[in-house]
Amino acid sequence: MPIYALGKHPGFPPASEAEPDGLLAIGGDLSTQRLLNAYRSGIFPWYEGDHILWWSPNPRFVLFPSELKVSKSMKPILNGKRFSFTVNKAFEAVIRNCQQIERKGQDGTWISAEVVSAYCRLHELGYAESAETWLDGELVGGCYGIRMGKVFFGESMFRKVSNASKYAFIKYVGLLETAGVELVDCQVYTEHLESLGAKMIDRTQFLQLLDLLIPGQPVQILP
Repeated sequence: MPIYALGKHPGFPPASEAEPDGLLAIGGDLSTQRLLNAYRSGIFPWYEGDHILWWSPNPRFVLFPSELKVSKSMKPILNGKRFSFTVNKAFEAVIRNCQQIERKGQDGTWISAEVVSAYCRLHELGYAESAETWLDGELVGGCYGIRMGKVFFGESMFRKVSNASKYAFIKYVGLLETAGVELVDCQVYTEHLESLGAKMIDRTQFLQLLDLLIPGQPVQILP
């Protein structure tokens, strides 16, 4: 399969054209229209140096909210009063913490200043959302992503104290399910999210779910 070089047009080739590792295209920009087209098409950006790479892995790692698993050890934390929970109270602070937090096995972060700016713009337009965990008035954990139709596309999460990101994620997934969201895209495998009930599904099934759960058709460039 070829790796596509994106130009000014905000569309994408079909996700099914991706390389075996999921890489589909390079270049383009992080304009609002391009990002929305990407997510609607089952594609997401990841930086490598100064280059924007666009991915659509197969299989896809997802969570169905109705299948969320909460461990026995987490239930007292969720029901306790140590943490407090909010949504969209500190979006920029959440994404900047995700940018700055040190992660085991990772050298640096893909969340550049351009990414922060682009997703804050999406938040202002009502597409990007954050969930926050607070401890004694301090932001100690959270996650953010894109919400379209009945799908939430998770992007990143952070924690400064134990269980803080898991607390925000579990609380937020519960709210999403109540609001009718039927799919949470986790993109690629992590042991942490697998413990919460996420699983692999075939990309074809994932794209079919996007067509079912998000109104409107994605913008594409014909190959």
